[in-house]
Amino acid sequence: MQSSNGHPRGSGGGAESSVDSHDGHDPAATEAAGSVRYDDPWYDALASGWGESADGGVSVPAPSSARREDEAPAVAAADVYLEVQRSEAFQEVRSRYRGFVVPTVAGFLLWYLAYVVTATTAPGFMARPVTGAVNVAMLAGLGQFLTTFLLTWAYTRHARLRRDRPALELRWDTQELTRGAGGGAS
Repeated sequence: MQSSNGHPRGSGGGAESSVDSHDGHDPAATEAAGSVRYDDPWYDALASGWGESADGGVSVPAPSSARREDEAPAVAAADVYLEVQRSEAFQEVRSRYRGFVVPTVAGFLLWYLAYVVTATTAPGFMARPVTGAVNVAMLAGLGQFLTTFLLTWAYTRHARLRRDRPALELRWDTQELTRGAGGGAS
């Protein structure tokens, strides 16, 4: 059987694993070289015992100094993000978000639970006709949909009027600080 990239799939009984057969590299060349590729995104140099070769128990050599130099800007960029997170502008955006979302979610959940509890405990009330074939349960159910749309509209309006501009300014400042720290543009 072949995979979608045309390479044969491992049957599980051979020497190669299914990972080796799908990664696009020749497993025999890797074993012959006796080294682990560092281009693997799942490789973790800090995991002790990982990356040792199966034949001699020789551990993988430490990463080169070039890799350690690349980590220095990342540390500086992380400091920038922590600094922004501690800033008063970020805290203001977060408090505006929480100030809207927490009461809104609590109110909607109470409204939904009231609908469910009333439907199960008072079926006679929910079956009471309002007009023609429309009863209280039908109006309350349609009210759930209407409430969802109204809350979506209110959330987007609140975000546009109270949070989008400060959040955009924070994002811009963060990118500028990250570039200045040598973290690159993202």
